[in-house]
Amino acid sequence: MAETQHDVRRGTELASGHMPPGRPSGLGRWTAAGWLRALWVTPLSFALATGIVLGARDAMGLHPYWLLQPLIVVWTVIVPLGFLIAIGGFDYWFYWASGRPSRPEDHSGHGARSWRDYFRVNTDHKVIGVQYLVTTFFFFVAAGLMAMFMRAELARPGMQFVDTNGFNGLFSVHASLMIFLFVIPAFAGLGNFVIPLMIGAPDMAFPRLNALSYWLLPIAGLIMLSSFLIPHGGAFSAGWTNYAPLSVQQPAGNLMFQMGVQWAGASSILTALNFLVTIITMRAPGMNFWRLPLLVWANFATSTLVVVATPFVAGSQFFIMFDRVLHTNFFEPGKGGDALAYQHIFWFYSHPAVYIMMLPGFGIASEVISVFARKPIFGYRLMALSLLAILILGFSVWAHHMFVSGMASWLRYFMMASTMLIAVPTGIKVFSWLATLWEGRIQFKTPMLFATGFVSMFVIGGLSGIYLGAVPIDIHASDTYFVVAHIHYVLFGGSLFTIFAGVYYWFPKMTGRMYNERLGKLHFWLPFVGFNVTFFPMHWLGLQGMPRRVADYAPKFGTLNFIISIASFCLGASTLVFLYNMIVSWRRGPLAPGNPWRALTLEWQVSSPPPIFNFDEIPQVVGSPYEYGTPGARHAVLGGEPTTTAKEAESVGAIHH
Repeated sequence: MAETQHDVRRGTELASGHMPPGRPSGLGRWTAAGWLRALWVTPLSFALATGIVLGARDAMGLHPYWLLQPLIVVWTVIVPLGFLIAIGGFDYWFYWASGRPSRPEDHSGHGARSWRDYFRVNTDHKVIGVQYLVTTFFFFVAAGLMAMFMRAELARPGMQFVDTNGFNGLFSVHASLMIFLFVIPAFAGLGNFVIPLMIGAPDMAFPRLNALSYWLLPIAGLIMLSSFLIPHGGAFSAGWTNYAPLSVQQPAGNLMFQMGVQWAGASSILTALNFLVTIITMRAPGMNFWRLPLLVWANFATSTLVVVATPFVAGSQFFIMFDRVLHTNFFEPGKGGDALAYQHIFWFYSHPAVYIMMLPGFGIASEVISVFARKPIFGYRLMALSLLAILILGFSVWAHHMFVSGMASWLRYFMMASTMLIAVPTGIKVFSWLATLWEGRIQFKTPMLFATGFVSMFVIGGLSGIYLGAVPIDIHASDTYFVVAHIHYVLFGGSLFTIFAGVYYWFPKMTGRMYNERLGKLHFWLPFVGFNVTFFPMHWLGLQGMPRRVADYAPKFGTLNFIISIASFCLGASTLVFLYNMIVSWRRGPLAPGNPWRALTLEWQVSSPPPIFNFDEIPQVVGSPYEYGTPGARHAVLGGEPTTTAKEAESVGAIHH
C-alpha cells in the first residue's frame, strides 16, 4: 500500500512538473549546494577566519599573535556562514541579488520524497517541522545526559566525579540547551508542521526564510556543546543567566554562550516573523480570528513576544562580548559599569521567555483536551483573550527575578503586584481546561495523559511561582533548591509534557503511522512518577537552606539527595521508551487513517501524511474548530464536501476507541 501511495504521488509530481532535476556529476557534485560542497567550504571558512584575525593583529603590531577570544568570535561568525552558503541556504538570494535573469520555480527543494530530503535545505514547512523536532530532541538527550552527570555528583556529599568549575559548566550548558535549543524550537517545530495546515495555507509565508531559520539552530547548539573543548577553562559556567560581572571575568569558553545565543535568537526571530505574516495574511476563506484554533492564537501571541523581547537578550550578550573582547566597561562596577543594568536588560527578555516556553503548550493542551473530552473548549474567546493578556502583562514582571539584587526597593512592590496579576489569565486557562473536562466523554489516550498531566504539574509550578513572587518569601527562598523545583515544574512538567502531548497527537499526521499505545502510556507514567519524586522534595531542600548551583552540600541533605538522584536516573531512562516507540513506529507502525482522533481542525481533513502542497483544493471555513457534540458540525469543507463523512468518522472512532 505504501508503494502504491508513493507511485501515485510520483505520478502527480511528474504531471505537475514538481520533480527534482537530475543530480550533477563530476566536478559539479562538489560545487553544487549540499554536503559535498560543505566538506571543503567549511574548513576554508575556518582558515579564512583565522587568517583575518592573525593578519589584523599583525598589521596593528599586537602580540602575541595567537589570542583565543578574537579567534572564537570570528570563528563562530564566519565558519557558520560558510557552512550555510555551502549547503545552499543563500543560493536563491545570491542568484537574485546578482541581477541574473529570473528563473521559474521548479519546487525541487520542496517536499520529502525520500529520507535524504530531511538532510538538505528544504522549503516545505512539514519537512522543516520534522527537522526541528529531530534536532531539538538530539539536544534534549545531550542536555539530559549532563543532568545525569550532575545528579551523579550530587548523590553523595563531597566531590566525586568533577571539580567545581566542571560542575558549573554542566549545569550552565544543560540549562542553555534545554531552553534555547529544545523547548523554544521544539514548539517552533510543531507549529511549523501544523499551523499552515490548521489555517488552510499551502506553506509558510516565506519558505526560504523558514528553511534558513532551521539551519541556524544546529549551529547554535553545536557552538554551545563545543564550548567544552575550549582550553584553559572549558565550557561557559556562569549559568544560563550569564550574570555580569562574572561572565566578563570568566575564561574564553564564555564567549561560546554569547555567540550561541545570537544564532539561536536569530532563528527564533525569523521563525516568529514568518508565523506572524502567515497567520495574518494566509488564512483560508471564512477563517476569521474567532475561528482560529487556540494553538494558532498561542503561536500568534508567542511570536509577538519573540519579536519584541529577543533583541534585548541579544543586546545584553553583545555588551558582554564587547566587555570581554573590546575592553569596554558596560557591566564591570569597578570600571564604571553597572552590573544591575545587565540583569534588567536580560530579564526584560527572559521573563517573557518563560511565556514563550509556555504559551504554545497552552495551545497544544487546548487542542488535545477538547478532542479527547469530545467537548468544545469552555470559554473559547476568553481563552484567546487571556493569551493576549499574558502577552501584555509578561513585560511588566521582569524584576521579580531581582528582589535580592539590590535594585530600588520601591520597585519591588509594583513587580510583586504585577506578578500576582499575571496569575489571573493563567488561572482562567486552568479553570477552562477543567470545565472542558467536566462531564466530557474522556478518552485517556497518550496525548490526553500528557495534557492532563501537564495541567496538574503546571498548577504546582504556578503556585510555587506565586510564593516566589511575594517579596518576603522570595528573600528567604532565592537561590535555593526551591527555585530549581519551581522552574522544573513549570518547564519540565509544563512545557515538556505538552511537547510530548503534541508529538504523540500529531505523530500519525507527520508520519502516516500509528505509534504503540501501550509504550506511549508507559512513557507517560514513568516520567510522571520519576519527575515528581525527583523535583518535589527539592521544595523542602530549598526551604531548609540548600543553595542551588553547588557541587557539594551539607551532609544533613545527603539522604534526600541520594533519593532524588536515583529517581532522576529513572526519569532519564524513561526517554529511551519514547525514542524506541517513535523510531520503531515511524518505520513499522500500522498505517494511520487520515483522522484517527475524529478531530475537526483542518490538518485532520487531509491525508496522513499530508500532500506536498497541503490541499488539493482551497478549504472553506464554515464554523468553529471545537464543535464536538453538535450533530453535523463542520469546521471547514473542501471541494464542497467534507473529506470524512459522519459514518466514516464513527468507524474510525470505533477502531481507536
